[in-house]
Amino acid sequence: MSTKVAPRGAYPHTKRVGDFIFVSGTSSRRKDNSIAGVDIIDDMGTKHLNIEAQTREVLKNINNNLLSEGVSLDDVVDVTSFLVNMNDFAGYNKVYGEFFNPETGPTRTTVAVHQLPHPDLVIEIKVIAYKKEV
Repeated sequence: MSTKVAPRGAYPHTKRVGDFIFVSGTSSRRKDNSIAGVDIIDDMGTKHLNIEAQTREVLKNINNNLLSEGVSLDDVVDVTSFLVNMNDFAGYNKVYGEFFNPETGPTRTTVAVHQLPHPDLVIEIKVIAYKKEV
């Protein structure tokens, strides 16, 4: 049984081109379509959108997508991150550091975006990995 979340459009999660693996923009959406890092904090339905929980889930989802290509986060060479609010940068950066080493990890670009495909998403990440085909 697949651990990957189904794409929400006409695109693959991953595409291998020679020794490079490109991973489509990935969110914290789970297989059941719930979104990690969305906490209801009162009886009125007020939400707290947790950048740390969402970043952690995004990177786990990316790793699951990479595993289907026989690679992992260790093979990532470039990361592009999209944040809805740059005030979330510190929390995102903290969790990112749990997955990647600053000396040996991938290059990275982080940009602010107006919105993502669901109002509860605060981050999306796409990556490029490299692994020699055998």
